[in-house]
Amino acid sequence: MSAAAVEAIEASKRAAAKTAVQNHYPKDARYVGIGSGSTIVYVVEAIKELGIDTSRTLYIPTGYQSKQLIVSAGLTPVTFDSLPEGTVLDVAFDGADEVDEELNCIKGGGACLFQEKIVALQAKEFICVADSRKLQSRLLNNWKYIPIEVAPIAAYRVLRELKKIGSIEPVIRLRGVPKEGPLKTDQDFFIIDAPFQPLLTASDVAAGQNGNGINGIWEVHTLAKTIKEMPGVLEVGLFSGLTGPQAQALGAVGGQKPVAAYFGLPDGTVTVRKAAV
Repeated sequence: MSAAAVEAIEASKRAAAKTAVQNHYPKDARYVGIGSGSTIVYVVEAIKELGIDTSRTLYIPTGYQSKQLIVSAGLTPVTFDSLPEGTVLDVAFDGADEVDEELNCIKGGGACLFQEKIVALQAKEFICVADSRKLQSRLLNNWKYIPIEVAPIAAYRVLRELKKIGSIEPVIRLRGVPKEGPLKTDQDFFIIDAPFQPLLTASDVAAGQNGNGINGIWEVHTLAKTIKEMPGVLEVGLFSGLTGPQAQALGAVGGQKPVAAYFGLPDGTVTVRKAAV
């Protein structure tokens, strides 16, 4: 990729982050979730550019990288497990590896998926920020696998179970230097990267397609639940199901699915997709 193309992509991420923060950052925010990934650099930058008083705001990172971004920006980080009981985050910003037409997301390419999910589930709103390459009609159209966080002792058992339900050559993710062995998450768990055929949406199922795994064809949320039930699986890098407002209407706190996703285009413009009410 040329330097000009890389620069255009970074500019598109910056534009998407700025628009998302302007539209969704509460002026009196008390607790804000900050996710992981290349786009989040620009989310933190956009928060600082708002020029508002952030001295009373606590920022909850989803991993080491996002904590460093928060500290470097002069903001105050706080770990998720130190939040007072009953705390609800005003908003959570995060990126994604791929997003479909219904705003289901694949996350975990950076190995922070468990922490990303618990932060999203504790927020009134989850806002996704990405560049336009991440928006696809269906998940696994372009991104190749679903990250799954697993207990090391169960990793090979989970690999076998994934193959049984149609995963195509799932593998344990290795460190940057393979001879150093499997990558470890912040929980000291392994990541399995599990390819599947492109995933159906709820609309596909409503239109008559079968997403229950026959011939390896799955609907997003059905597959997420199936994998999550495997002994040894901590979390699945599919963010699907309810949005925050939908979860709150049922008495819960937050949802896995973003209420809105902002995508930066190469020409510097931003397109937004909002979840169905």
